[in-house]
Amino acid sequence: MMKRIVSVVSVMLIFAVSFGFANGQQGTSQSSKVVFWTSHGPPDNGVLENIVKAYNATNPAVQVEFVQVPGSETDVTSLMTAVRGGTGPDVYMLDRFTVAQRASDGLLEDLTADLAKLDSNLKNKYLTFAWEEAQYQGKTYGLPFDTDTRGLFYRKDLLREVGVDPAELDKSSGKPITLARLEEIARLLNKKDTQGNYTRIGFIPQAEQGWHYTWGFLFGGSFADMKAGKVTPTDPGVVRGFQYLYDYNQRMGVKEVQTFISSYMPTNNPPQQHPFITGNLAMMITGDWFINTMRTYAPEIDYDITYIPSANAGDAPSTWAGGWTFVVPTGSKNKEAAVKFIHWACGAGGQRIYTRDSGHCPTLIEISNDESIYTEKQSYFRLALSFTKSRPPLPVGALYWDALSTAQDMVVQNVQQPLEALQQAEQQVQPQLNKFLPLQ
Repeated sequence: MMKRIVSVVSVMLIFAVSFGFANGQQGTSQSSKVVFWTSHGPPDNGVLENIVKAYNATNPAVQVEFVQVPGSETDVTSLMTAVRGGTGPDVYMLDRFTVAQRASDGLLEDLTADLAKLDSNLKNKYLTFAWEEAQYQGKTYGLPFDTDTRGLFYRKDLLREVGVDPAELDKSSGKPITLARLEEIARLLNKKDTQGNYTRIGFIPQAEQGWHYTWGFLFGGSFADMKAGKVTPTDPGVVRGFQYLYDYNQRMGVKEVQTFISSYMPTNNPPQQHPFITGNLAMMITGDWFINTMRTYAPEIDYDITYIPSANAGDAPSTWAGGWTFVVPTGSKNKEAAVKFIHWACGAGGQRIYTRDSGHCPTLIEISNDESIYTEKQSYFRLALSFTKSRPPLPVGALYWDALSTAQDMVVQNVQQPLEALQQAEQQVQPQLNKFLPLQ
């Protein structure tokens, strides 16, 4: 998922918890409390709190304490500082594609033996790609919690306003529209004020989940060769994806698009002010978690979700899956109880609650096959699991993400050509990856 920002109150909670640990208070609660940290913000944090409450209701002897902390997919500064200071939590919610890197950094406990005591067949109970992302060097460092494929969200009311029949995009067709057709529709939706500033944009390819992986996979690219131990950002398909980003922004006007993003999608923008909700952005690529945002803040809006457009007519659908994992940070004061909580939260008990209330898809096969827990809006994302790709589980996964993101920023701003920017990403990441070879 994307970056989640937490409030000042959350930051105060970190210091309060850390202060307690530093003064020996943790020693009095080793048998009665598991401290669980997450960087998730609204509305998903409320669902996570409900999971904790459900667990605590049936496990009165060892209660889980829910704490929000600053962070994101690749920013785990709070966790690193706490672990190295001996004040880390017992459970942390970590973006799964970074598990290998955090394990290699020494931040995570090896849970292989602990989980095997609870269930020796766990590997076969989870979606394969999600299970593999939680492994490093043949050891298990966490359990997959959820997964989140990506799709095209579109405002049906705004399409009708400009004379486009929303049925043209409907997922029932079984195939995506092309990028060329998407841009035709988007141009009809674009609006500017008298100063030439966009007040509504039909589509911004880099917005929300329009990431490097989205476009690289869509154009047939590969981001790593695991057998050879190489990152491959200069793969022709990845370069074509970046070229699409470069060209689209050039056609739209780089400065004009950046001004729109600064105005309508600033950092810390309240969810209810998202431009898709306010009607300033008509179409966007994002993940299943946004269903809960719409349900919470704009239940009256007429929208739907469909395939990400294809580069060419007849191309197979494309998407990719991410998701989060519950891990035990190094030095946990209550590892046994922490593993018990992880096993429940990432099992049927926790995943049923999260799938139903957040819009995310489960990673537990038993839950994934239960059609009764999905809403109509979730149906596309369940379908997308049949053709999804996933990020390579590299011990430099977070570093690679950040390098690709920097390259993407340079490309969408037309500061660098795609190949040049991606070559720089390769030069930054490959030497670090070399330290972990061989990978297989």
